[in-house]
Amino acid sequence: MATLDTRSSAPEQPPSTIPTKAPVRLPRVAIQFCTQCKWMLRAAYFAQELLSTFGPALGEVALQPATGGVFAVTIETADAASSTGTAAPRLLWDRKTEGRFPETKELKRRVRDVIEPGRDLGHVDRNYGKAATAPAVQAAPAPMAEATPTGAPPSVAGDAETKDNADAAPFCEDCQ
Repeated sequence: MATLDTRSSAPEQPPSTIPTKAPVRLPRVAIQFCTQCKWMLRAAYFAQELLSTFGPALGEVALQPATGGVFAVTIETADAASSTGTAAPRLLWDRKTEGRFPETKELKRRVRDVIEPGRDLGHVDRNYGKAATAPAVQAAPAPMAEATPTGAPPSVAGDAETKDNADAAPFCEDCQ
């Protein structure tokens, strides 16, 4: 009995260079996240929140694994499409630029402002755009600790805590 060889003789191409004919559904939100920092769950949560809030108003939400401490959210819309038919992504959030991750309501507002500017987001829009008119409350300084709980000198107690944190999980060197 002869066997049929179904393997292709052409070399495999990396995923980024495989030509595709699938149309991109716009508006398209792309969430790029660092896999070394283990931010996939956070990215998936934001994707789920956007899909739950905007439903069919969003054409696509994509998760794009990356490295280097990246956490960026971009959006492509049909309005931004050029005459060539390709849309240039617009940056909605960059963790490195903003210095932090977005709150869910911040990200929802930024997406809404692009795809449905007149839409009311209900509780997400409460107090949005209102400057804090109340006087700022200054926090009282924390009292100084007089002794460590273990009775050991502060340097020894601090070293033990640092050792426990060092054993936890490897971290992305690019993120630090």
